Amino acid sequence: MLTPRTTRRLLSIATVAFFAILALTGCARKNASTPDALRARGELVVGVFTDKPPFGYIDQSGRNVGFDVALARELGKALLGDERKVKFVTLEAANRVSFLQANKVDIILANFTHTPERAQVVDFAEPYMRAAIGVIVPADSPLNTLADLKNQTLIVDKGTTAESYFVKNHPDIELLRFDQNTEAFQALKNRRGAALSHDNMLLFAWSNTNPGFRLLASNIGNAEVIAPAVKKGNAELLQWTNEQIIRLRKEGFFRRAFETELKPHFGSSIKDPGTVLVEPVL
Repeated sequence: MLTPRTTRRLLSIATVAFFAILALTGCARKNASTPDALRARGELVVGVFTDKPPFGYIDQSGRNVGFDVALARELGKALLGDERKVKFVTLEAANRVSFLQANKVDIILANFTHTPERAQVVDFAEPYMRAAIGVIVPADSPLNTLADLKNQTLIVDKGTTAESYFVKNHPDIELLRFDQNTEAFQALKNRRGAALSHDNMLLFAWSNTNPGFRLLASNIGNAEVIAPAVKKGNAELLQWTNEQIIRLRKEGFFRRAFETELKPHFGSSIKDPGTVLVEPVL
């Protein structure tokens, strides 16, 4: 039979061991997405869109493609020596932050606009594209200015800068919110709202392939940028991502990707990549 003193000693040892295991497990989770940990894992998990051409979508062969996807493959090649070691996870605008916080993805590359509010909960890396909010309407719409949207229904995606902007600045406009981008644009086609608001780059591309619609406004709100995002506090992965973005700028990757991934979708609306891309840091 164990003496009370021995029992207390064993309990003390067990308690210390228990909390040590918890601490190690917490560290492992916290550091699961450092560059060294990702190399050991042999996989980079990137959150992307699959319904937002030309940034992230699925082509006819079922392959992830788009501007953000091309960047993800470059990061995978730099980190692991093979772009095929990138695993793509499908996101919606509203769950980008939660997927990072839950360690479901290592990096977000999903047309993610850097805002002060978002920067409080994720860490943004170096930007690679400029962004603003736009509004699109049917070609035969009687609306011609932003003021005409008063008391109208505006379609938005949940979790987007467009939603935030109109909630804050135009409470007299009724918002019809959707989780998925495809649902939002279908609602516009079905005339469930008078207009739709989203990032202007996305609207330039969409209107180019949907001639029955026109831009009501293309530069609403403050000038902002799009950037990769990592989990808050993941300083090592943030530094590595910054280094890669700066390197890719200098090597001309983003301008090449503009020509192959963006320009075919924009048509004549955007010809100069300098109006879209964040220019190289030399």
